[in-house]
Amino acid sequence: MSQSSHPSVSLHPEHAWLNSELGHYLQQEEQVLYDQAVVDLFGFNALQVGCLQMDLLRNSRIANKFKSTESVLSPEFTHLYCNDDFLPFADASLDMLILPHRLEFSERPHQTLREAERVIMPEGHLLISGFNPLSLWGLALFFRNLLLKRREADKPFPWCGSFIGLGRLKDWLALLGFEVVSVHMCCHIPPFEQASWHHRFRFMHQLGVKWLSAIGGVYFIVAKKRVMGMTPLKPSWKKVPVKAPMVVRPTQRKPSQRERAD
Repeated sequence: MSQSSHPSVSLHPEHAWLNSELGHYLQQEEQVLYDQAVVDLFGFNALQVGCLQMDLLRNSRIANKFKSTESVLSPEFTHLYCNDDFLPFADASLDMLILPHRLEFSERPHQTLREAERVIMPEGHLLISGFNPLSLWGLALFFRNLLLKRREADKPFPWCGSFIGLGRLKDWLALLGFEVVSVHMCCHIPPFEQASWHHRFRFMHQLGVKWLSAIGGVYFIVAKKRVMGMTPLKPSWKKVPVKAPMVVRPTQRKPSQRERAD
């Protein structure tokens, strides 16, 4: 369903922004990181929450892949509508959960993470992408808030969010029993909305990747749920020799006490 076919429908600000020049740049950068991460993660059930314009599970080999959103105005296909902090899944039922830019726009980010911990099974994975406040993107948010005294509801996406620092998010994950497996940064070009300025600063991509990786506009985290005192079972690949069912083997027994005396 396209916006043009239903002009009376007002799209969520997230969808409109992702269709902009800057939004396409973010999609290209993040899609690469998600594609590389999910291809090596296995299981039975995976869920992507929000950002449905990006198919972040397309490289996953997990059999059952679901998508959810809290916006009923979403033009993309979705399996269910729900809030991030109350997921309609049983405890320990998901092998992988993806939260692309959900925490900085969640009214209760702690509850969103607690809900993620609840539904992810032991040794399952949580993938998170978020805007880095210690970057040019975070600097843009700071100056927008300083110069434009607007209410949160009046601010355009994504500048209406509360960017969460990487170190702080790592602490939250550790408290919930998650082990951070890897962290990558992307989106080193300043957040210019105009295509001309965006192309002029293309050189900052290579500069940022090589020398200033830590101040990328977006961080990408892969975390694994650990359970204390639990040892994951690994499949045994050793082949057990098949015994011929028609061959009768003599019964082996230990000699009795009388036989030993004789």
